[in-house]
Amino acid sequence: MLQLVLGYTSFDDNVGFLREKQAYLHLHVWKVAFYIHVFTSILTLLAGFTQFSTGLLARHRRLHRILGRVYVFNILSINFPAGLVMAVYANGHLPSKIAFTLLDSLWFWFTLKAVLEARRGRIQQHSDYMLRSYALTLSALTLRTWNIVLINTTSLSPEVIYMMNAWLGFVPNWLCAEWLIWRRRRRSSSKKYAKDHNHAHGEDGKTNDESHDAARPAPLASKFHARRDPH
Repeated sequence: MLQLVLGYTSFDDNVGFLREKQAYLHLHVWKVAFYIHVFTSILTLLAGFTQFSTGLLARHRRLHRILGRVYVFNILSINFPAGLVMAVYANGHLPSKIAFTLLDSLWFWFTLKAVLEARRGRIQQHSDYMLRSYALTLSALTLRTWNIVLINTTSLSPEVIYMMNAWLGFVPNWLCAEWLIWRRRRRSSSKKYAKDHNHAHGEDGKTNDESHDAARPAPLASKFHARRDPH
């Protein structure tokens, strides 16, 4: 990914992806959006990756927050508007334009929700939305991976491959994130159920009612008979 980004530092119009966008190179707004997206993608990937490090969170909480803010600002204020411009001028006709517009909108929404949940102190929900957001951030890598796979395993036209790639680049990532969230919630629910079940029955297998019965004082009649026992 870094090597790919460095290739654009020459600002040559015949490098990499720009070869396929010759029809839009005269559009200043598209060109600016493209270079913004390319040169900030590495920072977004790296800053986002650090947010899932439990070690960083435990030992360097302040750094965790700073990198989290960098990640959020990069998406909400820089890459979201740049991504919308690129989506409008995407190759592959309407299917690709819809795919990239949806990707950009979901990316913005998941990231914003992660911030809002953190401010409300809902840490689990914050973590879930951060996972969704970063899954879409990784589309920068998976999109290129699918492109290589489709080119080398099919005889489809470049235009059809691009339309397929537009959806394959982020939908599987999103579904994977949802599966991970579902699995984590299921494990959490199972642990909570087991804890409540153990609490209800006590560690020695007795129910709370049985435990309370054992702790109750002896009836008065029993005490009376006990005092009248012959020596």
